Amino acid sequence: MQIILLEKIVNLGALGDVVKVKDGYARNFLIPSGRARRATAAAVAEFEARRAELEKAAAEKLSAAQAVADKMAGVVVALSQKAGVDGRLFGSITNHDISAQLAVQGFTVAKSQIRMPNGPLKAVGEYTVSVSLHTDVQLDIAVKVDGEAA
Repeated sequence: MQIILLEKIVNLGALGDVVKVKDGYARNFLIPSGRARRATAAAVAEFEARRAELEKAAAEKLSAAQAVADKMAGVVVALSQKAGVDGRLFGSITNHDISAQLAVQGFTVAKSQIRMPNGPLKAVGEYTVSVSLHTDVQLDIAVKVDGEAA
């Protein structure tokens, strides 16, 4: 299916690109979430008429994400969880836990924006976790996991 992108999407294209994607990806995700439209002649003409408005909105989103990233630089998230004597946690620290702790510290970050490439944290220690605030704005934050006596 041919679609026109209404925002930049990683590994797919930038604002205004006409790309071919699988039908299900377009119908079930891109179009309902407002990230794309079918690339009909009328839709392309309407997009060109609104291009400046959409580019301005995208630039505002990018600048807002960069401002949040500047505030978050150097933030250390300290979490505490019950652990055994060998330092292994009873349970694990997930992106949901990190998101909740960031909310306590005053940052609104969705759990889907927190990237944990090695999966949940299962031991006491210090880790680096990536936060993707925008497709062009990513930063690393430190997560310190402390163990409580079981």
